[in-house]
Amino acid sequence: MEHFALARILKFLPGIILGLTVHEFSHAFIAHKCGDSTSRDQGRVTLNPFKHIDLMGFMMLLVAGFGWAKPVQFNEHNLRNPKTDVMKIAVAGPFSNAVLAMVLSVLFSLYSHFFTGYYGSGMQLVKEVFLYAIYINWGLFIFNLIPLPPLDGSHLLLHQFKRFPLLYEGFYKYGSWIFFGLIIITVFTKYNLLPIWPAVQFLGEGFLSLVGYK
Repeated sequence: MEHFALARILKFLPGIILGLTVHEFSHAFIAHKCGDSTSRDQGRVTLNPFKHIDLMGFMMLLVAGFGWAKPVQFNEHNLRNPKTDVMKIAVAGPFSNAVLAMVLSVLFSLYSHFFTGYYGSGMQLVKEVFLYAIYINWGLFIFNLIPLPPLDGSHLLLHQFKRFPLLYEGFYKYGSWIFFGLIIITVFTKYNLLPIWPAVQFLGEGFLSLVGYK
């Protein structure tokens, strides 16, 4: 049983590391391009996973199915156009995961086409690693668009509330507690208040079918 669990975690690892790294790099890269040098000065404009992975968040992702990486910091006052640049930075992470999932789907479809009829443990392992990576990145895309702090989707919603300081501060203060409450209820009860998997399954299977994988 322990061997099975370890083998499954090892199949998850490439997709998780790749997905988190590309996600945080995209935040940092767009922030830098929008005029703020904070992410560059902190060494975050890189595809080196060690610059982005948070150990506790990484372990939580492996064990519990949700986790986090080191958040990319930026100074809104340094942005050329703060009103739109904040939203660009926010969506850069999740949408980079969607693009990565699409690219991996195309590569997986080509791999499956050219190696049809080949069997063996090595071929099966490559197939499973590919599929895990595809679905993990679709999961990061959907999960991070949830409009609750501290997720990226909250920046899109919070930005609209800045004209209403009390509403903005209240949502920012209590949104994280609402989010973690939803996670706890979903994990420990039969009530799924975060139905992410159906959306991930729809996108994953749909795009694989679109690029020719049967």
